[in-house]
Amino acid sequence: MRKILLVLFTAFIHFSSLAQQTGDTYSFEFKNIDRLKVIETIEASTPYHFSFEKEWLDADKSLISGTYKDVTITALLESIFNNTSLNFYVTKNKIILTQNNVIHEKLATNYFGGVKSDNTNKDPNDVTGKPVFYQQYDSINKSSSIKNNNGIIFIGKETKTTEAKFCTITGTIIDATTGKPEPNIVIKVRNKNISTISDNDGKYSLKLPIGTNIIETRSLSHKKAVKTLIVYNNGELNISISENSNQLEEVFIKGKGSKALESVVSGVIAIDIEAIKNMPLILGERDILKVATTLPGIKTTGEGSAGFNVRGGKDDQNLFLLDNAVLYNPQHFLGFFSSINPYVAKKATIYKASIPTDLGGRLSSVFDITTKNGNPEKVSGEGAIGPITSNLSIGVPLEKNKSSILFGGRATYSDWVLKSLKNDDLSNSQASFYDGIVKYNNALNKDNSLESTLYYSHDKFSLSSDSIYSYSNRLASIKWDHSFDTRNKAAVILTNSEYKFDIDFNTTPNKSFVSGYKLNETQLLLKFNYLYSDKHKFQYGLTSKLYNVYPGFLTPSGPDSSLKPIKINQEKGLESAFYVSDDYKISNKLSLDLGLRYSLYASLGESDQRIYQPNEPLNDATVVQTKHYGNNEVITTYGTFEPRIAARYLLTEDLSIKAGYDKTSQYIHLLSSNVTQSPTDTWVLSNLNIKPQTAQQASIGLFKNFDNNLYEVSVETYYKKSKNILDYKVGAQVNLNEHVETELLQGDGKAYGIEFLVKKQFGRLNGWLGYTYSRTFIKLDSQFNEEKVNNGNYFPANYDKPHDISAILNYKFTKRYSFSSNFVYQTGRPITYPIGTYAYNNANYTLYSDRNAFRIPDYYRLDIGINIEGNHKIKKLAHSFWNISVYNVLGRSNPYSIYFVTDGNGQVKAYKTSIFSIPVPSITYNFKF
Repeated sequence: MRKILLVLFTAFIHFSSLAQQTGDTYSFEFKNIDRLKVIETIEASTPYHFSFEKEWLDADKSLISGTYKDVTITALLESIFNNTSLNFYVTKNKIILTQNNVIHEKLATNYFGGVKSDNTNKDPNDVTGKPVFYQQYDSINKSSSIKNNNGIIFIGKETKTTEAKFCTITGTIIDATTGKPEPNIVIKVRNKNISTISDNDGKYSLKLPIGTNIIETRSLSHKKAVKTLIVYNNGELNISISENSNQLEEVFIKGKGSKALESVVSGVIAIDIEAIKNMPLILGERDILKVATTLPGIKTTGEGSAGFNVRGGKDDQNLFLLDNAVLYNPQHFLGFFSSINPYVAKKATIYKASIPTDLGGRLSSVFDITTKNGNPEKVSGEGAIGPITSNLSIGVPLEKNKSSILFGGRATYSDWVLKSLKNDDLSNSQASFYDGIVKYNNALNKDNSLESTLYYSHDKFSLSSDSIYSYSNRLASIKWDHSFDTRNKAAVILTNSEYKFDIDFNTTPNKSFVSGYKLNETQLLLKFNYLYSDKHKFQYGLTSKLYNVYPGFLTPSGPDSSLKPIKINQEKGLESAFYVSDDYKISNKLSLDLGLRYSLYASLGESDQRIYQPNEPLNDATVVQTKHYGNNEVITTYGTFEPRIAARYLLTEDLSIKAGYDKTSQYIHLLSSNVTQSPTDTWVLSNLNIKPQTAQQASIGLFKNFDNNLYEVSVETYYKKSKNILDYKVGAQVNLNEHVETELLQGDGKAYGIEFLVKKQFGRLNGWLGYTYSRTFIKLDSQFNEEKVNNGNYFPANYDKPHDISAILNYKFTKRYSFSSNFVYQTGRPITYPIGTYAYNNANYTLYSDRNAFRIPDYYRLDIGINIEGNHKIKKLAHSFWNISVYNVLGRSNPYSIYFVTDGNGQVKAYKTSIFSIPVPSITYNFKF
């Protein structure tokens, strides 16, 4: 019966259309009126009457202006309804409007079976030959699963002349509660081998066949969202997803994307900020960077050190970004805590290799940290009260669902910790810190959005009664995102960062002084994304940053001081780069990420630069002349091509092999007078006598998933070679040295290693086990003995630790109670030992071994914790979470440093310093509202 009615209806339409008066013409003039008024004007001036649903027009707020002279009704309607979702059909004196669909005048020749239709609107994946309109009619009326999934969403509108078989759908994945974009969300088309992953800005792109498609999102941290689409043309669809209420089952560390094996790049890890609350960390403080050190390839020189060593790199070879701005000292409290408040952090992505081409300026790694947006719907917040710190973050909507502001703050009351340590020097010390952040975001319209961040942190500590040290970070960033269309997007980013420290040394009146240092940089980035096709996704842009370095000053405190004032002249440099990359999908199995970056650095005046004799050591005796350069005059330039290539091949659906090659350059260097990085270290720019550092890294790895992605296993190996690595002459004096190049050495480095990681993503027992075997060597060779170390042979760097094991395990007893543990083992770092004494000119001297010929004892530590969730009632004032943990539960006295003292009898004695040599318990209360 249905088929007979459809035939009669189609026949009626067909014969009626033959009688319509298409030859009549009409003239109209419209001035800023909506389409409903246009329709009323046409009905009043012509014999035609419209049939439509009023809400279709209510949703369209655009106005019509224009003059139409002697046009047919068809031409008039085509102009009026262009760029809308409405189609029209004219029959006699009646005009029927339809939303998205086209009314076909006849059925496909094979609608009731038979020969396939030549209809150009046919779905290429359909074997019935039915036109799209009738396929939709069948599916809507036969599939209850489509009916019950939040309605049907039309993308674009159907046309009679389209020849396309596929269309591109783009959009953004958004958290339904916070309104913030969500990265690394899988979007899959049901019953079709089509899927993609949202990028770091939550954006995605899918190529779908014309017709009906059911898409669904997949994520460990969010509920599944299912949407039924009827696709006619290219279009945009933003998808809101809701967070899972049960966070304890999440995995802590995710590869880039939900499946590490599917991404093209290797050596990239994302940290789940929410889930690190379960880890037993020092004094109960969540710490993004401490979690990072439990991953293969990322180490620290020692407990209490502020630096990180990534795949054999020095601690100055890591770029820390907070909302695109550089954070120069990412540590509080002598390296015990990170200076990034975990309650305002949204995500942290660490690049150990395959560094994106838009990022540069460091050799080894990038820690890219993004903060949350405020809740655009209601006031919400999160915080914690712990034994030494308290945290609070509050998000406030400014304009509902459009703009918001986030406030975050953290402060410490930590002096009691230092007083409880066994070390007498530290027990008489004091320390405090605080940090604050404000972030504003505004979705201006569908094509433009704005974000800005202000951040400040400050530390103050005293390790003795006569000196006070303080250091601070300040940064600001503003980002404007613009979408030209569904394929072209751009971002303009402006940032400023400042790091400085001061030392107030208060002893006898003639010895007291104030000393300090400051570094400021300003950066402008222009970033473009172009979705050329499903096979090619291009990124390109420009970046430029200006360095201003104030190397240091010393000012005597009293009028009777015997000290002389010192002020080192300012340094200035301009680092710029152009980059382009192509994410090239050759096939479903093989994908490439091809990138090229060219960086150019100019050392700028005003400056006085020493010119030394060629092929002679740099010292006061080999100075030829001192040349003066005026303000902003170019002293010297350096340029480096930085190719970056990554490839991934899917051997099977759950096994992939990846390979990559990176070349990087660095024009700014850290000068340290300590074995480990400290807050009073200074940065120096490349100039006429200090060359930029460069590095090349090659890596290859296997990635395997088991049991429906429950387990992830990866094995990666790498080899890295470096040039112009900075080191020091024996007894070098680098602080407040106007000619610091005379104390420096530059040589070659090499590093290699293999990294193993196994993760259990979810379940009652989850966590990961990581193991790294790595070696790092430096060679300082020269024809001059004063510039040669260890006879010019390769020797271990002071952060060379061959074996590194980390195990993070969590066991969930119930939905509210869980147990967590953290075990770390590392080979002791290298050290130079005294091996004897000798007499010279009636004086005794200590004879030392080759540099870094020995090692301090190995490091190991076990931490445990109990996690207690509050009840899971949805309607309550705040959701709470308790963490009770014990740091160093075994009481291991791990050496922080070893130093040597010659006693009155000429005997050299060794002493060991430990930071936490006893178990350290803590309890922290977390809340979220």
